Amino acid sequence: MRPLRYSINVTLDGCCHHEAGLPPDEESMGYWTAEIARADALLFGRTTYAMMESAWRKPATGKWPDWMDKWEIPFAETIDQAKKYVVSSTLSEVDWNAELVKGELGPAVERLKQAPGEGLFVGGVTLPLALADLGLIDEYVFLVQPVLAGHGPSLLHGLRERIRLELVDRHDFRSGVVALRFRPLRVTARPELP
Repeated sequence: MRPLRYSINVTLDGCCHHEAGLPPDEESMGYWTAEIARADALLFGRTTYAMMESAWRKPATGKWPDWMDKWEIPFAETIDQAKKYVVSSTLSEVDWNAELVKGELGPAVERLKQAPGEGLFVGGVTLPLALADLGLIDEYVFLVQPVLAGHGPSLLHGLRERIRLELVDRHDFRSGVVALRFRPLRVTARPELP
């Protein structure tokens, strides 16, 4: 079974709005490129899919826009070419190497996880909350930004039950950003004492 990895930028006070942290730099974009590249497919909700498509889909001209720095192009090419699954109850069709996820969320994502491969990547805010509530996320990767936002959407706000995590990897960036990789602790029931 391939793991489902949730990755997102988050400020020290828990804000996960995409503009709340530090602007991307060459080092962080290299990290995100590697994260996307190690996934067999990306899983997005409607809002994240639309946002990523508007920023990272290769233009019809076949050339990346002039505003894009050279160090952003590997990320752009990686996400542009990646297989994508989109969870939406309002979209009737998608393109950009994407297909709509059909049926009930839990069983549909379980089917995706059961396919052979290295893993799935999920980003965004709303969809990961639903997946975390269903216990379907196998790894959490938070790029913790050295910023206090003071506003905005907070990470996994509304989670029904607490999820205990164990730290499995840490990477420090020159910018002060820290990438923390966690796996959920699978708590087994303790036997009752007589």
